[in-house]
Amino acid sequence: MKIVIGTKNPAKIKAVQSVFVDDQPEYMTINVASGVSGQPFSDEETMTGALNRALAALEQGEGDIGIGLEGGVHQHEHGLFLCNWGALAVKGEQPLLAGGARIPLPTEIAERLKAGEELGPVMDDYAKKENVRKQEGAIGIFSNGEVDRAEMFTHVMKLLKGQYEYKYKK
Repeated sequence: MKIVIGTKNPAKIKAVQSVFVDDQPEYMTINVASGVSGQPFSDEETMTGALNRALAALEQGEGDIGIGLEGGVHQHEHGLFLCNWGALAVKGEQPLLAGGARIPLPTEIAERLKAGEELGPVMDDYAKKENVRKQEGAIGIFSNGEVDRAEMFTHVMKLLKGQYEYKYKK
């Protein structure tokens, strides 16, 4: 089985590879466009980014499964929350979807995002680190290391794999 992952982000790749271990797949990673803004600002936009990545990965990588993972933010009455979505595409079938963990962002981060900045660079500045999005992510910073970005996306991948097995491996 060939699984094409629509990103080169190490945290997202780790999430996919940690879930499909039993199937001993061949992995391919490719950068594909999300088709949404650099900073998705709703569940709908973040989900659309994941779907677009999964479908593009499947098509461009000529795999059996295409995976798209997208992080974003979603405004709620209690503040601006991190959100993440994943999609798993199989040729000729409806893509499978799953969403994951959510925590509110501090007001100072939320204000910068609302002013048009992207979370990745904002987090680098805030944490005084480089490439937070490719390491622990905002979730890792604001959960004090209890959950990192790879773990957050691993949860989404487990939901996707479970749906895939239920639907196709009965």
